[in-house]
Amino acid sequence: MDDKGRAADAEIAEVLGRQAGVISRRQVLDAGRHDPYIRRMLRRNEWARIHDGVYIDHTGSPSWQQRAWAAVLYAAPAVLCLESAMQHEGPVIHVAVERNRTALVEPDGVRIHHVAHLDQRALWHLGPPRLRYEEAALDVACRAAEFEAIAVLADACQSRRTTAPRLMAVLESRRRVPRRRWLRAILLDISEGTCSVLEQRYLDRVERAHGLPRGSRQNRSASSSGVRYRDVEYGKRLVIELDGRLFHDSATARNTDIERDLDAAVDGRWTVRLSYQQVFERPCQTATKIAQILRRRGIPVSGRPCGPGCRYPAADIAA
Repeated sequence: MDDKGRAADAEIAEVLGRQAGVISRRQVLDAGRHDPYIRRMLRRNEWARIHDGVYIDHTGSPSWQQRAWAAVLYAAPAVLCLESAMQHEGPVIHVAVERNRTALVEPDGVRIHHVAHLDQRALWHLGPPRLRYEEAALDVACRAAEFEAIAVLADACQSRRTTAPRLMAVLESRRRVPRRRWLRAILLDISEGTCSVLEQRYLDRVERAHGLPRGSRQNRSASSSGVRYRDVEYGKRLVIELDGRLFHDSATARNTDIERDLDAAVDGRWTVRLSYQQVFERPCQTATKIAQILRRRGIPVSGRPCGPGCRYPAADIAA
């Protein structure tokens, strides 16, 4: 082998090492080798074809990282996007290309998305290249159902890879965003540690939608742990606490909640704690259970289904 061949092989080895053992035909040619070299590597089972024009340096099952590199190289110039950019190792690799690119055939396990302003949104120096974390997280949240969107944004902030203000800045920079106002409210709650979105959804989707008695809100209560404000109170018999914390609780926060519930019990009130999943994903089921608790506490409840398909059992509650 001459010096030119050794230099080409050294460059190919360096590229394979940098890209988790994955290389494209274009990179092989740029290094100074040609198609006969690729055919020889395939024939010797030193390489295997993973996509058209993309190869891997073994014949076993590729790892997620190798599949991600292969998808990016297949669609190059391209970057990981959506869940793939957030390192969620799912069965599908999502990659983004510039909006004006011609359509590409999608290999099995690869989805190609055309996006605008890719250069400004991407981190090309990472391996594999990917959208900025805030961009990817907001894209996933925009596509998700409400509870999943809340979880995506909360998890993104909890991971310490981004913050609510940075996500808010990306949101405000976009011209067209579905549910913009709602997403802004969620990010504000995450930033400030409040739960205004959860409180409003409980009122609209659980209480009003199912005709439950109207609870009083933010009643002041002096207790052994200081002055507190109860989220929703039905008479002097039931307290609903809407737990809007989106991160794992600290021991101090849990102890405060327990003390608050204990004080309510001393006053003769039951306490029920609800969070996002009960209110956003299962409002009808939650309304049914709240109605049953109210009845057992001696509060008259009639209620009604909120619409077609609602499983609120009005007849059972009124019985």
